[in-house]
Amino acid sequence: MTQKPQVGTAIIITKDDKVLLMKRKGPHGHGTWSTPGGHLDFGETPEACAAREAKEEVGLDVVDVRFRAVTNDFFEKEGKHYITMWMDGKSTGEPAIASEREISEIGWFAWDALPGPLFLPLENLVKENSYPPK
Repeated sequence: MTQKPQVGTAIIITKDDKVLLMKRKGPHGHGTWSTPGGHLDFGETPEACAAREAKEEVGLDVVDVRFRAVTNDFFEKEGKHYITMWMDGKSTGEPAIASEREISEIGWFAWDALPGPLFLPLENLVKENSYPPK
């Protein structure tokens, strides 16, 4: 069987020059820090997916969801390949862990003081200078 890349979305939510990150708890990326995100469902737009994932994972309603960047993320050890579509979004609410099965911690971090280790797609986004905005 031929493996094919999967499509994921991630959403960057910022407040006072800090980005919202969550520490992953599930088997994929366990112990790494990432933004809310997940798999694109059939027939769903990337913007709708990003907004849905923010609600499911950190309980936030996001608005003004807009495309930002794409990363090509190959997880060698796991044999997984993702194309991640990055979105920017705004929220006025306060985040909370909405999915204890997937997340152990959340917090706001300055771009020059990100916690580690980073989830591969976020690491690639930062390496490719796609974020933070210049």
